[in-house]
Amino acid sequence: MSKANVYSVKGIERPAITLPKNFSEKENKILLAQAIRVYENRLHPGLSKTKRRGEVIATTKKVWRQKGTGRARHGARSAPIFVGGGKAHGPTGIKRRLVLPKKMRKKALNIALSMKAKNGQVIVVDNTSSLKKTKEAQSLIDKIISKEKKMEKGQRFTFVLTDGNLQARLALRNIKKVGVIDYKNLNAYQVFFGEVLIFDKDIFDTKKGPKKK
Repeated sequence: MSKANVYSVKGIERPAITLPKNFSEKENKILLAQAIRVYENRLHPGLSKTKRRGEVIATTKKVWRQKGTGRARHGARSAPIFVGGGKAHGPTGIKRRLVLPKKMRKKALNIALSMKAKNGQVIVVDNTSSLKKTKEAQSLIDKIISKEKKMEKGQRFTFVLTDGNLQARLALRNIKKVGVIDYKNLNAYQVFFGEVLIFDKDIFDTKKGPKKK
């Protein structure tokens, strides 16, 4: 089982905790890559569209007579081969929606969490709801960086909070390279690209560990 260092909101070290089972998932890079691809596909609006030969405005007159010119036969200027003609095989503006089953999404998230825990990129902070000012939040991050050997300034930190922890969200939102997300909305993409994950200790304060709907 993986362990994570614990800090108070003042940056004081507390005894390390053992992370739940879902932080010890067997690595599966193929599934993780699949989950990331689906998420990136969902982020893209996919609204690009080009006009096909039936949609462009062009003369319908035959370009030149059928025989005797020595050139290939053509019927209309709207053909993709001509300048100003339609686009062949271009984007249609209809997005292909990729879907990943719920069990696969959950497993991909656990794989991403396990990789972060294995690399020492999971930190737990006690009582984040007491963070009231951005200055206090920045001080906490600086102290964690100074005490963790694998961390340095310039890294991206993702704070994972309990649902409704508005006070901490407001204190953290203006800090550069710091993201904030509720645990219930966490996904494999955000974990993988979050570099360092900082969890609110309240998430783990249940007998069976954190749960997601």
